[in-house]
Amino acid sequence: MKRVCGIIVALLSVMFGAAACSGRLENVDNGPVENMQQEVEISLWTFPVGNWGNPTAVASLLTGFQREHPEIHVFVEYLDYEDGDGKINQAIADGSAPDLVFEGPERLVAGWGDQGRLVDLSDLWDTSCAGQIYENIRAACQHKNGAYYVFPVCMSAHCMAVNYELFQKAGALSYLNEETHTWTTQDFIKAVKKLSAYGQKQVGVVYCRNQGGDQGTRALVNNLYGGSFTDAGHTRYTINSGENQKALRLLSRLEGISFDDSMVGSDEIKAFCSGELAMAFCWNAAIEIQQTIHNPNLDFDVFPMAFPTDSGEPRLQGGIYGFGIFDNGSRERIEAAKALIRYMTESDTKYESVVQMSSNWPVRDIGEVYENDQLMTEYSIFMPYVDDYYQITPGWTNARMAWWQMLQKIGSGEDIAAATKAFSKQVEATHTT
Repeated sequence: MKRVCGIIVALLSVMFGAAACSGRLENVDNGPVENMQQEVEISLWTFPVGNWGNPTAVASLLTGFQREHPEIHVFVEYLDYEDGDGKINQAIADGSAPDLVFEGPERLVAGWGDQGRLVDLSDLWDTSCAGQIYENIRAACQHKNGAYYVFPVCMSAHCMAVNYELFQKAGALSYLNEETHTWTTQDFIKAVKKLSAYGQKQVGVVYCRNQGGDQGTRALVNNLYGGSFTDAGHTRYTINSGENQKALRLLSRLEGISFDDSMVGSDEIKAFCSGELAMAFCWNAAIEIQQTIHNPNLDFDVFPMAFPTDSGEPRLQGGIYGFGIFDNGSRERIEAAKALIRYMTESDTKYESVVQMSSNWPVRDIGEVYENDQLMTEYSIFMPYVDDYYQITPGWTNARMAWWQMLQKIGSGEDIAAATKAFSKQVEATHTT
């Protein structure tokens, strides 16, 4: 039996009520940007954050902007997490970088912002709505040089999920705290063993073909025995610690858990939803909504869970998503891009629609966004567990690569202490401060 939430109905109403659009969308509107005397074209490249990867949904959201700014034409390119970074980097190399990108600080601050390719958006932060943005979100959007390279829109809490019916049949439900959606490391171990004994050969997979969905494997390893990915000051990486080594050793030896260098997060999600896996480490509310819409054959209840921890206090990886602007040398295009950001964020009514389309939560307090929405209400329980946003640590791009390469080595049998030490050396060799 599948859960259906109110937001799905709302999103479908928006999607089918809007004109379909294909690879890109042209916007037309009325009310010129100040000092803009002629028509200007800008490009928006967006990663699939909730329904931000759906052309019809994006078209519906931009319809109002078309009416307000007929002098601005917006062309949208839809990216995925498999090759989206590569496409943008190639566009930069070709001198055709997009004007706007919708993603998060790990790419916009620690990546292209750190390379000096983005526009400082500090003027956008000097507004009443920006003043309401939570302080931890503000800190993640600001580079160490003081520039703001992201104007945030929404935030998420990444969690994991289990197949409720399978856990029930295997007699493993007692290891879950169904009220708080938490469990201990010892209960996780017992549940995996119970499922294996029941005959479930593949309980969970540590996927590591590349960085896709790596927020799940990072959180799994860090939570099991209280490890961390970086220090609190975001100055160095701390994978080579006893806590992380203990967690990796557990996962490598636990029957039912395997390391798979042929899979990424999206592959794991597919395997989980098809019933091949008993649990998924790459999960959040937006994924469940997408699966409910696009996978009508999903025939079991998905039960979201925090990652298991020995401390009783899970620390979830959070996501922050918003807009960054590439400096393509045109003041008109920069101002047009800022106009689009203002349109989507300054009005509470419009902003609420933008957040809902992301299937995430607001970055400022505007009241209840998902009233009477059962699924989103259930997932809101994870927001207090969101931990430090460490993805802005210098050398982040290299650390992500080193992470999945390290997991591959462990999966092939390499000594865990040696593998984590090699991770540290690899990151230190390319670390920039």
